[in-house]
Amino acid sequence: MISNQAFTHGGKFHADDVFSGALLRILNPSIKIIRGFKVPEDFDGIVFDIGLGEFDHHQVDSKVREDGIPYAAFGLLWEKFGPELVGEELAKKFDKTVVCDMDEADNTGKYHAISDLIGSYNPGWDSDKNPDECYEEALGVAKSLLEHKIEALKGLIRAKEEVLALIDTNTPPLLILSRFIPWKQWVVDTPYQFVIYPSNRGGYNAQGVPISEDTVELKCPFPESWRGLSGEELEKVSGICGLRFCHNSGFLLAGETLESVKNGLYQGIRIRNCLIIKKYYATIINKVVDNLVF
Repeated sequence: MISNQAFTHGGKFHADDVFSGALLRILNPSIKIIRGFKVPEDFDGIVFDIGLGEFDHHQVDSKVREDGIPYAAFGLLWEKFGPELVGEELAKKFDKTVVCDMDEADNTGKYHAISDLIGSYNPGWDSDKNPDECYEEALGVAKSLLEHKIEALKGLIRAKEEVLALIDTNTPPLLILSRFIPWKQWVVDTPYQFVIYPSNRGGYNAQGVPISEDTVELKCPFPESWRGLSGEELEKVSGICGLRFCHNSGFLLAGETLESVKNGLYQGIRIRNCLIIKKYYATIINKVVDNLVF
């Protein structure tokens, strides 16, 4: 149960104490956040980013992540309360992709775009605005961002079961979805090379599956000769009728029908395999030539 009141430092605020307050406000919409320069001795509530307690990071022995990035108040609060909002797995993912950078910025002064934007809510040097009112305004923005991100993470929880079922019922190398579902983190470690789904523009899209969740390198990128082409030009170069567009980075292919997209994918796989075989034999031939004695 989250207390009905919390205390943080007064004066100039940063993304760390703003997002900390936003998280607490999501957990308890009735919580009152008090700002000041000294924690009252008899204060009964959560204290963050001040006071050298559980949710502060200014003490000598402040907590550091395994990768060396120190926690700030937001990271400490998210570590404790994030899992109850989105589960342990996604809470760790959110910490890695969002919270870590914000914590690092607060601890080191490293530039961070969101932190910079939140900082702009502070009163200007010649402004007579109330800092506490400005803090609440910034907190409202941070709360909206967090609420939308948390809802997106909950959507991933709902998607996981559906994607895992489709992985079991489809046959590699093509995973076919009946609608777009977030899929990447559950497909990267499977034999699937492409994911196909209906496009909101009509027809179908296919995306290449990356070799890992942390890279854009694909298991089977589309042929270089297709990239950036569309319409009749793409059909002519690929030899596949019904293909509409191939992204110039080689990760996405669009087509008029499911069949045209599938044909394009199989053709892409054949071209990829041919290139691998040619490269292999070229390596063997070069080694033989290098070892010849004339």
